[in-house]
Amino acid sequence: MRRFADGRARPCRVFYPGADMTQSLAARAQLILGSGSPRRLELLAQIGVVPDDIRPPDIDESPARGELPRPYCIRMAREKALAVRADASDIVLSADTTVALGRRILGKPESEAEAEVFLRALSGRRHSVVTAVAVRRGAHLWQRDVLTKVRMKSLSDVEVRAYLATGDWQGKAGGYGIQGPAGALIPWISGSFTAVVGLPLAETASLLTAAGWKGAS
Repeated sequence: MRRFADGRARPCRVFYPGADMTQSLAARAQLILGSGSPRRLELLAQIGVVPDDIRPPDIDESPARGELPRPYCIRMAREKALAVRADASDIVLSADTTVALGRRILGKPESEAEAEVFLRALSGRRHSVVTAVAVRRGAHLWQRDVLTKVRMKSLSDVEVRAYLATGDWQGKAGGYGIQGPAGALIPWISGSFTAVVGLPLAETASLLTAAGWKGAS
């Protein structure tokens, strides 16, 4: 025991192993990814972002009557973020990607036949891909959307059948994924490649910073 010069016992502060680490973890906000998309998880990993949990929301994704693609996409991202169960200190990240041919919304095809209809409609034409991102923390919500122009080459019957046979169209807005086999069908884009994949990384990083996410530090 350490003592003062006059012999009185000097009180000492006791540190427990891991105490500082526990306090640090308690103070750090949990990041919840409100999406079941493996592509978004992979994109986040590219910028060193690893969610603490994944909670895909269950909402009605049907467009309202007469709803245009961009407002629809923005609404979907917001509603997904609001639908995720989270504590007030948690940060929720959600997104929506919408493929639009003019005013027409091309969602996720429910069958190979519908995917073929989408591919033939997009063949040889430019279309828009809108990805909206929403970040929520408590009652606060931050949101951005990115529009990218994409041109698909004129597809032959052989190319359409070959792509459909890969099964890559499943679960993809517009019936294709630019990061997969369909990349060979896309000769030109103007905008954000990662937004077309499913998550614009620069904008997402900015929103997370605005929400106060500090990563694992």
